[in-house]
Amino acid sequence: MAVLNTCSLNPLNGLKLEAFTPLSKFTTLRVGGAAQWLAEPKDIEEIKLLISWAKTHQIPCHVIGAGSNLLISDSGLQGLSICMKRLNGAKLNPKSGLVEAFSGEPIPNLARSVAKAGLHGLEWAIGIPGTVGGAAVMNAGAQGGCTADWLQSVQVISLTGGLPFEISKNDLNFSYRHSLLQDEKLIVLSARFQLEPGHSHKEISHTTQENLIHRTSTQPFNLPSCGSVFRNPESLKAGHLIEKLGLKGYRIGGAEISRIHANFIVNTGNATAKDIYELISFVQTRVKENHGFLLHPEVIPFGFD
Repeated sequence: MAVLNTCSLNPLNGLKLEAFTPLSKFTTLRVGGAAQWLAEPKDIEEIKLLISWAKTHQIPCHVIGAGSNLLISDSGLQGLSICMKRLNGAKLNPKSGLVEAFSGEPIPNLARSVAKAGLHGLEWAIGIPGTVGGAAVMNAGAQGGCTADWLQSVQVISLTGGLPFEISKNDLNFSYRHSLLQDEKLIVLSARFQLEPGHSHKEISHTTQENLIHRTSTQPFNLPSCGSVFRNPESLKAGHLIEKLGLKGYRIGGAEISRIHANFIVNTGNATAKDIYELISFVQTRVKENHGFLLHPEVIPFGFD
């Protein structure tokens, strides 16, 4: 990795940049090499400053939320990695059901907050280990619900610079675990949801808690993972397909197909990103050989050739 002269950091006006920071602590899989540069902006102005700095130095930008859907290479990432977790917080209106949340707000926190306000719509999101921004990008979903059901718009900014702008739900091209945001060089700054007001906060909170109990009892929350690894093929469940092939517990290095849920790959303690990447490829090969189609990963690889 090239090292920029420290004097080039002066235009950031005191915003902290960390050099060669291990990204393993920024992903739920707990793997990944170092970021050439890492920043954790706390507001939109700092994000604009970072984008401008990266553009000036002609280095790429990578965006990290909770790191729950990322597989970062053992060789790390060149350029600037922007972690959005400090851009958090939310405002909600219990009467109208309008909710505005910053990109780095953990989606389980938001689910709890709106439940306490008696707002129906995000009960399904309680166990998803991601952020509001990540949920919008991936159209995250569970328990029969998904982000697209309730999201109205997102505020974004281009990684090439410029001013923030809004994209409405109708222009986000939502489909199963997909949105326009996966195809464009944009950073989600915030999201607006229209939830359903007027419900009993006790009932909504109870449903939310029941969903959490179900997820924690059927998924491996005791070991690092990225959540569901593969998208479900139409009318089928990826986990069932993998389990029927007898692959629960199959390991490559420190990466293992969960013995609890076959659509999870867990880090047993010493996995590398290479182990996980190879295990994903192995599962894809076995399913293709036995069923004739390719499983598509939900997890996004960064830094691999």
